[in-house]
Amino acid sequence: MPLIAPSSYEPPARLWNGHLQTIIPSLFRKVAVSYVRERIETPDDDFLDLDWAFSSEECRVKSEEYSAVYSSLFTLHSSLKPLVILSHGLEGSSKSPYLAGMVHQLTKSRFDCLAWHYRSCSGEMNRQQRFYHVGETSDLHLVIQHALSKGYQTIYLMGFSAGGNVTLKYLGEQGKALNPAIKRAVVFSVPMYLMGSAKRLEQWDSLVYNYRFNRTLKRKVLEKAAVMPGVFPTEAVRKVRSVREFDNTFTAPMNGFQDAKDYYTRSSSLQFIPSITIPTLIVNAKNDPFLSPECFPETLARELANVWMEFPEHGGHCGFPAKNEGIQGTYWSEKRAVDFLTTPNLNYQ
Repeated sequence: MPLIAPSSYEPPARLWNGHLQTIIPSLFRKVAVSYVRERIETPDDDFLDLDWAFSSEECRVKSEEYSAVYSSLFTLHSSLKPLVILSHGLEGSSKSPYLAGMVHQLTKSRFDCLAWHYRSCSGEMNRQQRFYHVGETSDLHLVIQHALSKGYQTIYLMGFSAGGNVTLKYLGEQGKALNPAIKRAVVFSVPMYLMGSAKRLEQWDSLVYNYRFNRTLKRKVLEKAAVMPGVFPTEAVRKVRSVREFDNTFTAPMNGFQDAKDYYTRSSSLQFIPSITIPTLIVNAKNDPFLSPECFPETLARELANVWMEFPEHGGHCGFPAKNEGIQGTYWSEKRAVDFLTTPNLNYQ
């Protein structure tokens, strides 16, 4: 304990494997969320774009009205409502179906939401040479401090895939020093062991995902190189054929790591999980085409007091469509997250 087994998740009959449970929701699910965007500056002269979604109708303001009502909105609202800070996956955004669907369900359940974007992921290229990486926690810390400055007294953290790794690493790094306003956390589809996941993406049945990430990451480097000539190893980047090669060629050296192995070793959240001090739920599907066996540490789960792990047989990667809801309906993961955040006494298995 706390290993939650068996899981309650059951997939739709027509989505019978991990690839369908991953791809169909990603391609065909449409979720409309009204966000209010705010930009904050970072200490190194860069910026982060934050998308807010509020739980009550009176706080759903249009973007052009935001600056006029901003101060009064938070003065009256933030001390009363719990806030969920959501971290998206690799090359994702607040519009990604898995995240937008979660925000939709959370706001219906009376949570405010803050979906923040990693550098370069908001639709506008960031200013500094560096982008983001899956072990970077200082930007999440900045976002949390910003939310606290607005008056929120109850905060929950949530992450998906790479964002789950960032969230778990942050919680473990903070340990007992974590701000007491942060009460619980929920993460889904987390590559807790990054080297294993990088190798998993190189297997034949996951090459389509590897190709997609590799293409978008390379495109960003080449886009920034056009305005910062001579800074990036563009010729080497053009030749990479996998996420691991990209990380070895670009991500690792750009962020002070020796190579991809060093980057993955130091950034994997698995080693930080035992230091987490708040109730945290990790949900990884066993048929997730992104995850290696190390991402299902059942033995560790049984030893932890604060971290619950749930490993359903199905779900895919950031998928988890509900059995009887349809692609456009409420997903099991969304109900599961709300349940974990609202259950007073977490003594179930």
